[in-house]
Amino acid sequence: VQLQASGGGLVQEGGSLRLSCVASGRFSSMNTLGWYRQAPGKQRELVAISKSDGSTNYGDSVKGRFTIGRDSTQRTVFLQMNDLKPEDTSVYYCFLQGRIFKDEYWGQGTQVTVSS
Repeated sequence: VQLQASGGGLVQEGGSLRLSCVASGRFSSMNTLGWYRQAPGKQRELVAISKSDGSTNYGDSVKGRFTIGRDSTQRTVFLQMNDLKPEDTSVYYCFLQGRIFKDEYWGQGTQVTVSS
């Protein structure tokens, strides 16, 4: 299984970015796709997850600003980030976890930088 993330970049405070992550290979249709982020010197932080049953969950710091979704293939997960703040600056990692065996896969990370 491979995860390929894209869409990061530099944006001004209040702007928007859309991250994408495409999962390839064989994996369970019962899964969780999502995003974590980690800034230098800080702990990894949950951003958002999307479960194959349709449910979603968000980290407190992004609720109301970020939206996670999947495409119809269920192999691509998107993260629409609006009203970005400097504290959102981080490397964003997408991941996939199988719901039954808890096998876990990570993408390479994409840098998001928000300038004030």
